[in-house]
Amino acid sequence: MNKFAGLFIVISSFMTAQQQMSLRDCEEAFQKNNLQLLAEQYNINMADADILQAKIWELPQLSGQINAYNPEDRKVFDFGHAKGAQVTQLIYMGGKKKNEIAFAKSNKELARLQFAQLLVDLKSQLRSTYFDLYYEKLKLDNTNKQLGYMNDLLAAYKIQSAKGNVSLKDEVRLQSIVIQLNNDKVGINKNILEFEQTLKLLTGVTEDIEPQLSDSEAKEILAAQPFGDETELQKKALENNADYQYNLKLIDNSKLYAQWQKSLNVPDLNLGAGWDQNGGTFKNEVNLMVGIPLPLWKSNKGNVDKANFAIQQNQKNAEFQKLNLETKVQSAYKIWKTQYDQLSQIKSTDLNNMELVYNGMLNNFRKGNISLIEFTDFMDSYRETALQIYDMKNGIMQSAEQLNQLVQTKIFY
Repeated sequence: MNKFAGLFIVISSFMTAQQQMSLRDCEEAFQKNNLQLLAEQYNINMADADILQAKIWELPQLSGQINAYNPEDRKVFDFGHAKGAQVTQLIYMGGKKKNEIAFAKSNKELARLQFAQLLVDLKSQLRSTYFDLYYEKLKLDNTNKQLGYMNDLLAAYKIQSAKGNVSLKDEVRLQSIVIQLNNDKVGINKNILEFEQTLKLLTGVTEDIEPQLSDSEAKEILAAQPFGDETELQKKALENNADYQYNLKLIDNSKLYAQWQKSLNVPDLNLGAGWDQNGGTFKNEVNLMVGIPLPLWKSNKGNVDKANFAIQQNQKNAEFQKLNLETKVQSAYKIWKTQYDQLSQIKSTDLNNMELVYNGMLNNFRKGNISLIEFTDFMDSYRETALQIYDMKNGIMQSAEQLNQLVQTKIFY
């Protein structure tokens, strides 16, 4: 009884270690739990803090003086006869504060665009990994099905080979197929572990994720086509791609920075009031105090020149990013189109026929209607073709996802 209980616990723990999740479930978990996304959000909060800081003025300064030594009465620290106080405030001129605040607000927009791009990149990685895992699981099921039959057949041949009823050459031929299938299985399992690890990091789900994607849903995704040709997709990408919009915004940002640096050349005004008990023309006199640096030269000229160069640099970078984005969209569209057309040539009847032939070959081999050489040649061909078809389907989904990542708006209908 204890053995059965232990076995039940092991099976239960294995089942709970996996969690069936649809693509939408994974996306919702990603939005809530992804640590990279949560960390990037703080950049926007820090940009808000920079805006708040930019609005704060310098504190007013209070100063005072007292008599240290009275030479007439020969008295040290004569507080009663001579003391004074001043209050001064720095007044920003030339629109410094306005320009600094505008630059800080522009930095927040950049932070938002960086967050948007990270969201797109991570979400695209999530979807791509989900499809990778889905098809690797299908490849594993198919490989296990072939292995189950081939292992049984090999075991039977080993018995017959030992009795001298079949040749050792036939046993080795079967053994080679089993070895290849096991090698495929090792590679597939390795990929599955990597994809599961990636999904855990992206979703924050600690259990292994089992893709919950029906055949009809997969067919619907495969059949979807983008709205418009590559020229239309390039136009949409330029309008919506957050990374490209970031580079455009960076030009405006650098112009605001240059304007701020220019305004720093304008001298600021120190305005204040002072009281003097006995040291001025009058007793207890109150004076207005005004101070301003002499603008004999532009004290911020180097930073202004540097800011102007930054504008030109960002303009060139934006031009490069535009060309880079258009090229990537063009390439991604052509890759998708090639893969889509390639898979479209394989009709569903062809796939059904392949399964019919596979089952027919198994039955005919059991009945002795075909030779071992014919059977092993077919099995080797079937093994490679089955894996290639799964890779072709996955390739379409991956290239479509790359298009989505670049264009960043709904394009598949």
